[in-house]
Amino acid sequence: MGDHLRIVRADAGRWDDVTTVFGTRGDPSWCWCQYFLTTGRGYEKSAQHNREALRREVASDDPERSVGLIAYLDDDPVGWVQLGPRGRFPRVTGSRGQQAVLADAGLDAEGAWRVTCFVVRVGHRRQGVATALLDAAVEHARADGARVVEGHAVDDAARASRRAGGSELYPGVLSMFLAAGFHEVGRTSATRAVVARTV
Repeated sequence: MGDHLRIVRADAGRWDDVTTVFGTRGDPSWCWCQYFLTTGRGYEKSAQHNREALRREVASDDPERSVGLIAYLDDDPVGWVQLGPRGRFPRVTGSRGQQAVLADAGLDAEGAWRVTCFVVRVGHRRQGVATALLDAAVEHARADGARVVEGHAVDDAARASRRAGGSELYPGVLSMFLAAGFHEVGRTSATRAVVARTV
């Protein structure tokens, strides 16, 4: 797949492609990557509210905004990843568990970027799209001056009762982050690992 996969930054001119990736069913079509950009139940207002919030985020020229990258298979938009400076995501900065892990690991906020969400369209999963998006996210963060890139990965192998469903894997799986050169710096639960990679 890699020979035909290209990944670019989302902007206002690619909004139709963003909506294709997020679709009309399932969690992405409700959340529109607003969970980490809000606090409390702020992302639960409505799907339309979240869609408009992401549209504004994609179209913004604010250098501190979050960034979305879109993966295309040939000309077909098939995946998305959200990333940005850690401070852009109040759901991360407000998490006592994550902040304790980051502090214990000596990872302060300066130069820290976070990869928060992956969306891969049905029919294109388990084909390396998310892995390619993660690699592109690291390179994008590095080019924008990041010192370290972080994630909060799902350790699917640590789930005792069952494997996680697709809707639970939106932060990315631990094995993918480790294969991309990240290392685990601590856990907020048995199945959620904070990971980091110096860039």
